[in-house]
Amino acid sequence: MAVAFVEHVFLLRSDWGANPPIPGYVSPSHVLAVACKTLQAPGVRHRNACLEAVLSRLADRANDESVFTKLYPEAARAAAGAADARRKAGVTLGPLDGTILSIKDLFDVAGEPTTAGSLLLSTAAPALRDAVVVRRLRQAGAVIFGKTNMTEFAFTAIGVNPHYGTPGNATDAGRVAGGSSSGAGVSVAEGTSEISIGSDTGGSVRIPASLNGVVGVKPTARRVPRDGVLPLSAMLDSIGPLARTVAECAAADAVMAGEEPAVLGPISLAGLHIGVPRGVLFENTEEEVAAAFDRSVRKIELAGARLADLSIDDLLADLRGVTKRASIAAMEGAEVHADWLASGATTPVDPRVSRPLSRAAAVPASVYIRAVRRRTALVAAMDERLASVDVLALPTTPITAPTIVSMTGDEALCDKAEGLLLRNTQVANQFDLCAISLPMPGMARPAGLMLVARHGYDHRLLRIAAEIEALLKARRV
Repeated sequence: MAVAFVEHVFLLRSDWGANPPIPGYVSPSHVLAVACKTLQAPGVRHRNACLEAVLSRLADRANDESVFTKLYPEAARAAAGAADARRKAGVTLGPLDGTILSIKDLFDVAGEPTTAGSLLLSTAAPALRDAVVVRRLRQAGAVIFGKTNMTEFAFTAIGVNPHYGTPGNATDAGRVAGGSSSGAGVSVAEGTSEISIGSDTGGSVRIPASLNGVVGVKPTARRVPRDGVLPLSAMLDSIGPLARTVAECAAADAVMAGEEPAVLGPISLAGLHIGVPRGVLFENTEEEVAAAFDRSVRKIELAGARLADLSIDDLLADLRGVTKRASIAAMEGAEVHADWLASGATTPVDPRVSRPLSRAAAVPASVYIRAVRRRTALVAAMDERLASVDVLALPTTPITAPTIVSMTGDEALCDKAEGLLLRNTQVANQFDLCAISLPMPGMARPAGLMLVARHGYDHRLLRIAAEIEALLKARRV
């Protein structure tokens, strides 16, 4: 009876209690949350009921599944049952206890290969143990029920995967989901995951969060351990959550970082200093995205925050100058995949991935060394530049999701979209910062507001983001 009720509520178009990001659209993830909250009456096995609703939904589309690459139904049922038993006994493991959660197909799960969206790794040796973040999430009571699809080797931002299928955007299946954590973004937005864990090397958490209308966090690099995670770039990789709310992301972030549960205490927006890096990062922005951004920051300003233009174009140009031949991510990725790049892949690799990695493999080591040395100086310069503000604010992506057909049928158009999708988000990785993407309200297709803070200021960023999230969701009286 409980399962049937959840599945019924899954389909309702109910009131958010806040403005939906898309007129007439109600996030199924919100509906799932409402259903599960309703099922929290004493004695009701609500976590198992929510899980069964998700598994039932996925079973209905099993022949056309592109969001998930692997499911763990029995292990998840056991975890959900244990969470329900703890709840009935008045015991909890913390804020993630019983949370329906998925992980990107980049994280090791003991006993199976980690394929990273590639056929090349489908016959790899099974992982000996869970990735550290997977182990910590399990210990916190999270119900890990599956692995989400991704672009091959976590490279490229569009979200296309020719091997395991391309997930359609949660709000329009004919459009891309963004990458590389494509399945993660869709799963949260469509309601099959309450939280999904992705990786972010140049925007791979925040881009799908932006295009699917959910929250995505890129923590300061190396704050969350990457043991048991297939790398792309040792220097730039971060592990971050996607969820419906900042609070859910903060809870997952704290668990993965091995910290005490996050407390997002109130912080006044009055007097907050927000820098807006107008210039290169605002060029070629779609009108609707620009208008939504202006409305959002105007609302923040009316709440008492102090907005001021803060140019960082000189620092961006400096870094572009030393990475003209190849990006740091591509050069480090080429080293990770040096064996098959040198000998040739035994199975097909997406040319959108193999071509840039092959070019980067041919770049002399001296170019990489100079780029890293210069980056170190620029990271310090950016930190100094941002000392006068609490956060930067800019559009997460200057465009909304393009169609899958256009991205797979026109190489030049795909390259242009790739550049635009990565342009703003990669700044946080390149300059060793932390960042978050929040959905901007009132858009026909989703796009995000990105807040960026200095290295190590993750907790303050999350508190500020929670206040801005509440402000943007608030209805006008």
